[in-house]
Amino acid sequence: MAAGEDSSVSVRDLDIAFGAHKVIAGLDLEISPGEFLVLLGPSGCGKSTLLNAIAGLLDISDGEIWIDGKNVTWAEPKDRGIGMVFQSYALYPRMSVEKNLSFGLRIAGLPKSEIEARVKRVADLLQLDGLMRRRPSELSGGQRQRVAIGRALVRNVDVFLFDEPLSNLDAKLRNELRVEIKKLHQRLGNTMIYVTHDQVEAMTLADRIAVMRGGVIQQLGAPKDIYRRPVNRFVAGFIGSPGMNFFDGALRSGADGPAAELGDVRVPLSRYDFARPPKADGAVVFGIRPEHIGLGEVPEGHFACEGTVDLVEAMGADTIVWTSLAGAPLTIRTDGETEIRPGETIRFSFDPANACVFDTATDLRL
Repeated sequence: MAAGEDSSVSVRDLDIAFGAHKVIAGLDLEISPGEFLVLLGPSGCGKSTLLNAIAGLLDISDGEIWIDGKNVTWAEPKDRGIGMVFQSYALYPRMSVEKNLSFGLRIAGLPKSEIEARVKRVADLLQLDGLMRRRPSELSGGQRQRVAIGRALVRNVDVFLFDEPLSNLDAKLRNELRVEIKKLHQRLGNTMIYVTHDQVEAMTLADRIAVMRGGVIQQLGAPKDIYRRPVNRFVAGFIGSPGMNFFDGALRSGADGPAAELGDVRVPLSRYDFARPPKADGAVVFGIRPEHIGLGEVPEGHFACEGTVDLVEAMGADTIVWTSLAGAPLTIRTDGETEIRPGETIRFSFDPANACVFDTATDLRL
């Protein structure tokens, strides 16, 4: 079987360079038919560059790109069997919604009856029926983005590419349209590749997430796997809000098993599931998520400590409490009904099984 025939999209040994600067080197990625894959990472990590290469909008230096079993490495974008939605809506300002949706089909010379059928199907799907005669200037941001998505959907292709499509919307519209995109994928079952720097979008939309940094996929997996078992410190810090608490320390062995020594604080690790054999007495970074820390009663097997409250951030459903552990800042995410004031002494605890321990030298999870 030729490379990529068993995948919807296959990227093989991809190199992309701008002059002497190599942005992506030797990248491999296999995306299954009907999968919703999110490319996640900070600005400049290479996620949009990778998406544009798949779309054919960017020349590659080496490697191959396969879509639906065909080698499209040097094919024009229009011949790749993809539909793309950009961050900017890229709508024709003088055309109505109906004309924007049908323009590409008319240029392709499709029969009028086929064009009308496709436009009607997409208008029904995206609830655009009452907007068909309006121009983009008469639409809200969310409505414009739905039209941009519809313009991709009318192409009847198997693969859709989204380049940060919600970045220009306010928080409420982002949440609403994110739900619509999720529903759309469930109804259509098409392969979707979605670029974002927003980890909430990634966690809620994706079947799998590819976390990128410096043109390299750091970790590829289901959202729950990436959240629970991040492969390195970068992934651990990028996923989660508020971010994971990190503490410099050392791994020590003892009669009761290994423990993380964080200054004068010792956290037993007998309940921790090591991903690889730890080095005896090696320098480590200990991480624990704010939502994995509890207040009050200490369950059996949990590590417990006391601290003084420095700051309280009331966020409605949640409250973020700032205190300290081993002389370093510690954030705790607790219930919004919890009554805590700055200056109070609190008792907090967590299950070491929920922690993450990273090798200081390599940043890899132990």
